[in-house]
Amino acid sequence: MAKVLVVTSGKGGVGKTTSSAALGTALAQTGQRVVVVDFDVGLRNLDLVMGAERRVVFDLINVVQGEAKLVQALIRDKRLDNLSLLPASQTRDKEALTEEGVGKVIEELREKFDWIVCDSPAGIERGATLAMRYADLAVVVANPEVSSVRDSDRIIGLLDSKTFKAERGEPLEKYLLLTRYDAARAERNEMLAVEDVLEILSIPLLGIIPESEEILKASNVGTPVTLNNPSCAPARAYQEAARRLNGEMVSVSVPREKKGGFLGKLFGRRAA
Repeated sequence: MAKVLVVTSGKGGVGKTTSSAALGTALAQTGQRVVVVDFDVGLRNLDLVMGAERRVVFDLINVVQGEAKLVQALIRDKRLDNLSLLPASQTRDKEALTEEGVGKVIEELREKFDWIVCDSPAGIERGATLAMRYADLAVVVANPEVSSVRDSDRIIGLLDSKTFKAERGEPLEKYLLLTRYDAARAERNEMLAVEDVLEILSIPLLGIIPESEEILKASNVGTPVTLNNPSCAPARAYQEAARRLNGEMVSVSVPREKKGGFLGKLFGRRAA
C-alpha cells in the first residue's frame, strides 16, 4: 500500500528540499516506486536539486486545476527509472492549490507509486498545510539550534491537528531528521545537543545529517547527494534513514561521537 510522507519544517533553510530529494532517491534505490512532489508553489527548487529544471513542462498546479493530466506533469528521473518528480509552479500563487484538487492528485499517485514524498514549504501557510493534509507519516527537519527547534515544535502541533489522520483520531507517525549537525560545535556548546532536541520535541529520531560540503556540491550539479557521492557521510545517513522508514532496525550514526553510552542505548533500537 502506498505511503504518503511529508517532509516539513517550521523554519526555512534547514535542508528540507535537500532531504526530500535525498530520502526519495534513497527509497527508490531500494527498488520501490517513488515520486517526490514539490508543494513550494512560487519558488520551485526541488527540480533544481534533482537536475530536472529544463524538463519541466507542466506542474502540480496544472494538474490540480485540470489543465494537464498527471502523466504529462510527472518527470521520470534519468538515473533511476523508479524515481519521478512532480514539480511546483514557479509563476502561480499558492492560493491556486485546493484541498480537493490536491486530494485527487494524491489518490492518483497512490495507484502508481509505493512512496509519495511531499516536499513542504517551510512555515504554516496554505502550501504547508496542504502538503501535510493527506500524510501517513511525517519527517520534521530541524537544525540543532533554538529557533529551528521551537518552530519545529509548532509544526508538530499542526501535524497533530490539521491532517486527515489527526481529525479521524488516528496517530500520525512523526520522526525527527536533525540536519547540519557539527559534533565539534556541539562539544563546545555552540549548538544544541542531540539529547536536548529530542527532549524538547519528543518524537523519535530518524537520522542525523552531518554538516558537509558534499551536500552543496550535489545541489550545485543537480544530483541528490545519495546519488552524487553515495559513500560520503551525509549520503550514508540518508540511506540509513530510508531504511528506518522501511521498518528496518538500524542504529542511528552520531557523527564523530563515541559509540555506546546514552546515545548508543537510545538509538540502538528501531526509530518508532
